[in-house]
Amino acid sequence: MKRIGLLPRIILAIALGIGAGLVIPEWGIRLFATFNSLFGSFLGFAIPLIIIGFIAPGIGTMGKEAGKLLGLTTSIAYGSTIGAGLLAFFAAKTLYPTLLANQTTHGEFENPEEVLLEPYFTVDMPPIMGVMTALLIAFTLGLGLAAIKGDTLQRVLNDFRDIIEKLIDRVIIPLLPLHIFGIFANMTNGGQVGAIMSVFAKVFVMIIVLHFVYILIQYSVAGSLRQKNPFGMLKKMLPAYFTALGTQSSASTIPVTLKHTKTLGVKERVADFSVPLLATIHLSGSTITLTSCAMAVMLLQGEVPTFGTLFPFILMLGITMIAAPGVPGGAVMAALGLLESMLGFDSTMLSLMIALYLAQDSFGTACNVTGDGALTAITDRFVRADQLEQMGVKKVG
Repeated sequence: MKRIGLLPRIILAIALGIGAGLVIPEWGIRLFATFNSLFGSFLGFAIPLIIIGFIAPGIGTMGKEAGKLLGLTTSIAYGSTIGAGLLAFFAAKTLYPTLLANQTTHGEFENPEEVLLEPYFTVDMPPIMGVMTALLIAFTLGLGLAAIKGDTLQRVLNDFRDIIEKLIDRVIIPLLPLHIFGIFANMTNGGQVGAIMSVFAKVFVMIIVLHFVYILIQYSVAGSLRQKNPFGMLKKMLPAYFTALGTQSSASTIPVTLKHTKTLGVKERVADFSVPLLATIHLSGSTITLTSCAMAVMLLQGEVPTFGTLFPFILMLGITMIAAPGVPGGAVMAALGLLESMLGFDSTMLSLMIALYLAQDSFGTACNVTGDGALTAITDRFVRADQLEQMGVKKVG
């Protein structure tokens, strides 16, 4: 199975889960429900560790980079991320009442505990702290590291981040297909899978369209600032887009993104600095997906997403995306704490979010890296060549 990519495994798990839910007796479904309960409890235990492990060292490292250019690039990236979240919110708010009308009006997924089979037993795995406490500790440590010159705690947190990355890469991600298999088997047995698959298809199409719309917005802004044809600029970045579709990793696509960003007429030293940084902190495609999927899951649960609820979530999501680990599905893992603490998602809702997100992960990554080229061009517009020396940005090579 390791030779098969994560996305094919997720699709296979969903298909097999639906089939199994139609033929497996209740005792078998309860067996998988028991595994899901254990996995969900462990995921709840790991969420505070993920928050501290990624946010704290991420913010601390950023504070030690080249000051003014870092601030400019980060501000543009954060603004782009928030814009992506707002686009997704208003699009979903406009389209979901029509797209998801049957599911939301008939409440086919409300109160899932009433139709899902119970596990044979549960094991309590309480987290060492609450999600909000973990967020506060992560921001306190990260901002403190950015303010001081010491590196001892930074190295400790970097090692802790590496441990959490291994936990995600070697334990959580490999077990996700089995977890999703059990979820869909239980939902099929409870008669809910039709509503879920219908939502999957509609939300997936909307998300991909929003990705393309937002890429066009980014390049329209970059083209107007640089007085260039945005479609011509976008055409030059297509190799980065298709590379990201295959790698599902912004970091792995950096060489291709950097090479083609320089063809946009960007100063070489600006590109050398901004592209690797944006690969870490700019996840507009992932933000579109997370916001859209979160609203869909809320509607399935009979909740009505409001701007007052989603806007603070989007603002925090823009910061949390800095912490997204460099593994497939890393963005949704980093966002689990926010989904739980700010939107009140339970283990079933979190599992649906993971499944929805992973189904389009490669497209979200492609949107992220393609947008990096536009944002680098925008950053370059506001930086003069003589300012680079003052900012301490050296030419690579």
